[in-house]
Amino acid sequence: MVRVVRLGSPRTRSEGLRLGTVRRPPRGVKKSDYARRNYYDLWLPELAPSAGLIKQAGKNWNRFVHSYRAEMRAPAAQRLLELLARLSHHGDFSVGCYCEDEKRCHRSILRRLLAEHGARLS
Repeated sequence: MVRVVRLGSPRTRSEGLRLGTVRRPPRGVKKSDYARRNYYDLWLPELAPSAGLIKQAGKNWNRFVHSYRAEMRAPAAQRLLELLARLSHHGDFSVGCYCEDEKRCHRSILRRLLAEHGARLS
């Protein structure tokens, strides 16, 4: 099952491996401390919005949603989404971002994309 989380938040007991779907690693944190400080166990920037899109998010949310979905239609992103959707039927893991409000974060869109690929979501 996939959980969608805020990176840096306390982990739940059955959360499993935490994947960071962010463009950049956390600032001021040693790489060896990412997992211990509840950021992520594995960095997966391929599912993060491009740098240009991140700037767009605060200006026009609807355009950002459309553009991020377009980026996620690339073959490599589609393969990753399909892989995660299938893995969600065999084990627990989480995907996340740093944003405080999921409603205005790419992880809300990522949640829907995973669902569209048949993922089991919490």
